[in-house]
Amino acid sequence: MTIHKVLIVDDELAIRDMLRMALETAGYECLEAETIDSAYHQIIDDRPDIILLDWMLPGGSGIELLRRIKRAEMTQDLPVIMLTAKAAEHNVIQGLDVGADDYITKPFALRELLARIKALLRRAKSSDDRNLLVVRNLTIDVDSRRAFISEEPLQLGPTEFNLLLFFMSHPERAYTRSQLLDRVWGANIYVEERTVDVHIRRLRAALDAAEGNYSQLVQTVRGTGYRFSEQGF
Repeated sequence: MTIHKVLIVDDELAIRDMLRMALETAGYECLEAETIDSAYHQIIDDRPDIILLDWMLPGGSGIELLRRIKRAEMTQDLPVIMLTAKAAEHNVIQGLDVGADDYITKPFALRELLARIKALLRRAKSSDDRNLLVVRNLTIDVDSRRAFISEEPLQLGPTEFNLLLFFMSHPERAYTRSQLLDRVWGANIYVEERTVDVHIRRLRAALDAAEGNYSQLVQTVRGTGYRFSEQGF
């Protein structure tokens, strides 16, 4: 059984201790760093499988480290979760735009964090040989732009495929309709927010296949929008 390494980059000892105990209980090996320089040395020397990265750090910000990670060819595919108290929407957008694979604001639920780590590690593993995203028997072949449930092809329109690709690339996070329009349709395309609901219905209908109702993975978040989650599936 593979034991994954998680690098915790945070200058608060209490948070590192809490995360280390939770992660070690869940079967992960933990590395720790307080500054961006020590974190980068551990990335190069110890090769973690995923990074939990705070924004505010001594000697520089987590965003600086994230840019450095995503610029370097040897580390650009390393999954990074921003774990920070910066909850403003423009901070979230900046973190994701720089290259974070996920963004979680403090305080957070440890169960949700563990679920997101698991999802990102599974995604990274499935992409080692082919550019695939896999959730149970649902698979997206990114290069050929095809989706399957139990090897049976799904009939998806271009927008439904792009929605599913975005959701599977960003699991366990709720997105507003406006955010989905920006990330899936593009910031320069004007369509009404209710258009998102139409395509979500079409996507769910396609995922309601004979091999299992995978439409339940696309969950409505009341008062917010939608998320893609295995919890409760």
